[in-house]
Order: sequence, then C-alpha cells, then structure tokens
Amino acid sequence: MRVPVTIVLSALLLSACGQRGQEAASPKPPMPADAGSPEVQAALAHPLDRILAGDWRDEKNKARDVYRHPRETLAFFGVARGQNVIEIWPGGGWYAEILAPLMRDAGDYTAIIPDPSKLADAEAQAATAKRNQALREKFGARGDIFDRARLIEVDTNAPVLGAPGSADVVLTFRNVHNWVMDGQEKAMFAAFFAVLKPGGTLGVVDHRARPGAPAEEMKTSGYLPEDYVIELAKAAGFELVEKSEINANPKDTKDYPGGVWTLPPSLKEGDVDRAKYLAIGESDRMTLRFVKPKP
Repeated sequence: MRVPVTIVLSALLLSACGQRGQEAASPKPPMPADAGSPEVQAALAHPLDRILAGDWRDEKNKARDVYRHPRETLAFFGVARGQNVIEIWPGGGWYAEILAPLMRDAGDYTAIIPDPSKLADAEAQAATAKRNQALREKFGARGDIFDRARLIEVDTNAPVLGAPGSADVVLTFRNVHNWVMDGQEKAMFAAFFAVLKPGGTLGVVDHRARPGAPAEEMKTSGYLPEDYVIELAKAAGFELVEKSEINANPKDTKDYPGGVWTLPPSLKEGDVDRAKYLAIGESDRMTLRFVKPKP
C-alpha cells in the first residue's frame, strides 16, 4: 500500500519531537517510510526536477534536455513560481510542458502565438493554424497540467502581448531569427518592452552565428550574430544583464548548405550525413538576459 506523502512527512517530523507530559513513553510505531523512500524524496525534490520528469512531457522533448538545458536556462533567467511569465511563440510546446505546470499553482503562464489570419501568405496561414491547433490539443489533453495556461493569438505586425507593465518575465526560444527574416524584429522587441514591468526580465535564446557573418547570411541560415541581438534589445530600451554559455555547442561549425536546419532536431538533409550531424548535436546558441530598467 502506498502511504500518502503528507503522512510520510508528518511521521518524519513527529519522530524528531519528544512526547512531553507522558510518564512512560509508549513504543514507537514503525515508520511508514524512511527518509530515502521514493515518497519522501519526491516530496522534498526541487519542483522543477519533478516537472522535468513529468509523464505529460513528450519523450522526444525529454531527450533534448541534454541540448536545451531547461533547468539551468530557467535558473539563469531567474524564473520562479509566483511570477507572471509570458512565452513568445512556443511552437510545439517544448517549454510550455515545463512552464505551465511550474506556474500552475503559483503564478501565471501565457503562451503567445501568431494569429494566422494576419499573415499575408496562404501557406504560412495554413501552417500556423495547424501548429496552433496542435498546441491547443496538447493543452486540452492534460487539463490537470495546462488548465490554467493561457493561449493568446496576436497580430505579428502590431503585437500586443498583454496589459502594459504586467509581466515579470518574457521568454523566447529560437524565434528571433524568424522575426528577422520577416522584418518583424523591432516590433516584437518593442512589444516585449511594453508588457514587462520595470525591473522585469527578457530572456532570449537563439542560434548564434559565427563572428563576422554577413547580414544577408542571417536571413537564410537561421543563425544570428550575438551582438546584433543585443543591439536589437538595447534599441528597444533594454539593458543587458548577463550572457551565458549554458546552451553553447563548440562542435557547431555553422557552415551548412541548409543552414541551422541541417542539424537536429530538423535534420533537413534526411539521411545524408545523418550520423555526422547527430554527432554535432543541436546548434550553438546564445543565452541572453536583459532587464527593463526601472525609472
């Protein structure tokens, strides 16, 4: 029989206390579980560790933790329960599987997705609508995890992410290169600045270009110069707090004909040199923390 964690913890705490006022102590009952039991360890574990092991996470997503370092990345950005966290363009929900349960009982998690009807290209509209629907279905399939998460569609040309000054943290993972390709990067960074509280954090992760890469290359390769992204943020009003090498990959040579999509998880070239690209792993990535200055 499994003993509820609350009973296990109560027993552990009571065992350390004397039974004052008794002339003769009665024999101690056997402990329901020792301190090393799975129940106690689960109760004492860091909440993010439990979330990373959660059965709602796609196994393919878990396998990518070795490249995306979610625990270290979120710690670097200062993400904690109780915050109002906004994630921009969550894609298939890789980080949503982590952030939604983390904020479920204390805090808020909002996933911002593009409004397909505002896209000019019919093919892009269809692909975006399909991706958005898949994310809704993911959220709907596990109401015990995603029931308090919000999905909000926005116009990519004039994005409004929420009430001004309402968010503690804005996060975006591997998206800035897409906005650069579509000429939307300035509007997006301005929207980040508007929705954040003074003192709020902007966390950015994206594919990092080789030093001196020409501007035209970043519109086709998916890689961006780190300095370029920093200047985008500064132009919007942000200050750079710190850079991290958490998501760096020195094996990434960044010179592939198919751009960053040659590497996993996309593996654009299919079986051509597949073993080679798997050995390299996912892309070299910048990890940047910015702050919206207080007045």
